[in-house]
Amino acid sequence: MGFNCGIIGLPNVGKSTIFNAMTAAGAEASNYPFCTIDPNIGMVPLRDPRLYRLEEFVKPERVVPTAVEFVDIAGIVKGASKGEGLGNQFLGNIRSVDTIAHVVRCFEDPQVVHVEGKIDPNGDIEVIETELILADLETVDKRLERTVKASKSGDKAILEVLPIYEALKKALEEGRPARSVLNEETAAAVKDLSLLTAKPVIYVANVSEDDLLGESPAARAVSEIAEKEGAGFVVICGKIESEIAELSEDERAEFLAGLGLREAGLDRLAAAAYGLLGLITYFTAGKKEVRAWTVEAGSKAPKAAGVIHSDFERGFIRAEVISYDDFTRCGSEAACREKGLLRLEGKDYVVKDGDIMHFRFNV
Repeated sequence: MGFNCGIIGLPNVGKSTIFNAMTAAGAEASNYPFCTIDPNIGMVPLRDPRLYRLEEFVKPERVVPTAVEFVDIAGIVKGASKGEGLGNQFLGNIRSVDTIAHVVRCFEDPQVVHVEGKIDPNGDIEVIETELILADLETVDKRLERTVKASKSGDKAILEVLPIYEALKKALEEGRPARSVLNEETAAAVKDLSLLTAKPVIYVANVSEDDLLGESPAARAVSEIAEKEGAGFVVICGKIESEIAELSEDERAEFLAGLGLREAGLDRLAAAAYGLLGLITYFTAGKKEVRAWTVEAGSKAPKAAGVIHSDFERGFIRAEVISYDDFTRCGSEAACREKGLLRLEGKDYVVKDGDIMHFRFNV
C-alpha cells in the first residue's frame, strides 16, 4: 500500500536540509522497489531489526525493507490561506498526504535569519495552524451552505451529515483543528473534504548539534504542544542527518554510537509516521529475498496479499502463517512446520504485526 507524510514548516526552519537528508538516505536503499522517484519525494527505509534478524536465519539474496515516503511541500507564510507566497501550492499538496511532519526551528544560527526574527516555536506553530484552520473553514463554509439548502429535501443522508459540518464550523471558528471534533466515524463521513487539520501531525523539533536530546527550552516547548494535542514528537538535527545520510551502514553505526544515539532522527521520524497512521509490518521470507510489507492494522489476509499483487487478493485461497517469535525460536520454516507452528489461515484471518506469510492463490 502507498502512504506518505508531507513535510511542512515556515521558511528557514531547516525543512529543506532534512528533506535533502531523506533523499540521500533513500538513495542508499537501492533495492527498494520504487526506483524512479520524483525530485520532491524522499524515501526513508524503515529499519526494522526483525527484518535483519530474519536475514541471519534465511540468508537470502537480498533484503528489502518497507519505507516511508516523504513529500517536500512548499513553505508557508502568513496569509497562505489567501494565496500569499506559495500558499495555493502548499495547500494543494498537503491535501494529498496521509499525515504531516511539521518542522519547527529550535536552533540559533546568525547565518540563517528566522522569518519572524526570533526563535519562537509557539508562535511558529500558531502561524501554520492558523493558516490551515482558515483554509479548512473556507472549505467547510462552502459545503455547509450547499448542505443546508439540500437538507430542505428531507434526504436522510444529508440530514445525518449536516450536524458534522456544523460542529466543524464551530470548532474552526474557535481556532480548533478539525481533528479535535472528529472521530473515526465522522471523519469517514467528511473524508471527501480533505481537511488539512484533520490529518495526524508529528512535530519535528529541528535542534542544534549540541542539543541532540532536545533539552533546550525551544525543543521542550514543541514537546509540550505535541503532548497537549496528542500529536507525535521527534527531535532531529538537520545538519547531523545530512552527515549520516552519506555514510555506509558500518560508518553510520559507529557515528551514532559516538554521538550517544541508538538510531538516527530520520529513523525515528519514519517510525513515528508509521505508527501514527496505524500501520503494521508482515514479512515474506525465502532464498531469493526477505521483504517487509506494510498493511493497516486490522487488515485481513486477502487485503495483505493484495499489497504484493492484486491477483493474490483476487484469487486468495489461504495463507501459511508463522509468527516472528516462533520462526526465530525454531530457526527455519521447516522446523516450524515440523513442530506444528505453521498455521493455515483463511479469508477472515486478521494479520498480526510480525507475521511471516506465504499466500496460496488461483486466478
